[in-house]
Amino acid sequence: MPLTFAEKVLARKAGLKTVVPGQIVTVKPDHLLTHDNTSAIIGKIGAELDQYGIVDPELPIVVLDHVTPAPDEKTAAGHKKVREFVKRFGIRHFYDVGFGICHQVVVQEALALPGTLILGSDSHTCSASALSAFSTGIDRTEAAALLLTGETWLRVPSSIKITLKGKLKPPAYAKDLILTIIGDIGADGATYQSVEFHGNVASLSVSERFTISNMGIEMGAKVAVFPPDQVTFEYLDSKGIPRTAYEPAWADPDANYERELEYDMSKIEPVVALPHSVDKVAPVRDHVGIPFDQCFFGSCTNARIDDMRIVAKIMEGKKVASSTRFLVIPASKAVFEQALKEGIISLLSEAGAVIAPTGCGPCMGAHLGVLAPGEKCLSTANRNFKGRMGCKEAEIYLASPATVAASALTGVLTVPEV
Repeated sequence: MPLTFAEKVLARKAGLKTVVPGQIVTVKPDHLLTHDNTSAIIGKIGAELDQYGIVDPELPIVVLDHVTPAPDEKTAAGHKKVREFVKRFGIRHFYDVGFGICHQVVVQEALALPGTLILGSDSHTCSASALSAFSTGIDRTEAAALLLTGETWLRVPSSIKITLKGKLKPPAYAKDLILTIIGDIGADGATYQSVEFHGNVASLSVSERFTISNMGIEMGAKVAVFPPDQVTFEYLDSKGIPRTAYEPAWADPDANYERELEYDMSKIEPVVALPHSVDKVAPVRDHVGIPFDQCFFGSCTNARIDDMRIVAKIMEGKKVASSTRFLVIPASKAVFEQALKEGIISLLSEAGAVIAPTGCGPCMGAHLGVLAPGEKCLSTANRNFKGRMGCKEAEIYLASPATVAASALTGVLTVPEV
């Protein structure tokens, strides 16, 4: 029986020969990702942890990233509780404040491998599907149970096949591609489905795939996955991961899909998601001139070194408009250090950008860059619903790093130049 990627991986993890969409399977994930919410998760099972401990210290990946550095006593106490938990149970995969945004860390540190199953108490855990892992979000209660038992249940999703043709042409980038797809499919158009990308995926780097996979949840998908190919293998080689360390999986050629779509990447243009929905997508050229109080370049979606280079090229020798704030937050310490070596940090600072520590902060409206009532922000993040950046009376627009950089220079929505 031909199987899709999701069916193949979940059958393997459930110890079954085959599965079908809708089937409930019990699985043992390779890793469980948690972040600042680790404090709340372990708070659910305090007595059980005292009695039984955790099932495997290699299972958790714990990253402090959401509200960092701690801006208040309550947050600091939560971070302290997490550090004590990590030390008590000898958890090896722990990344403290300042290391990076959790989803960036998983891919950057090659903790997600082709054919593995990664579950996380954050909806954007789907980011790691860029490395051909079945990587998806679960809730805190499930995460708590996983720490104790090492297993959980999942419903096998049906699948959507998206075939990509041609190549992206600047000033259009991966963010424009995924926003275009979400605009077509809708914010709930792939609910609880596995989205597979086929076709000319070799033209997309791991970083570009990350951006696309990251926003899979914004169309409701459980995963938005790329095939294990030479791009994947060479990336993992560069991280020192031997090819014998993983068993790739991909869909059979004659697998069955609920829906099949096709996109010519050469025809993608810069787009913007208008308030207050990610699927309210339109060409940037149709809305040129919208003024912004703040432009934000950061988040797990778009703040890697290749994004930094794109922004630096646009902003070199220029200044941020006096009418706007330009906030820059690298996705990780490693990205920051590389940008520092390349002179990007000084270039952006001289242009008028405010460089902040790595973390999620303004994307989720918890820390650094929170908006005021009536303000408008153009962001490289992944969500723009009301209140996302801390204020229900503010407006958030989503675009690529290139569009955000070009707009920061003018203070209004601007089509980036090639």
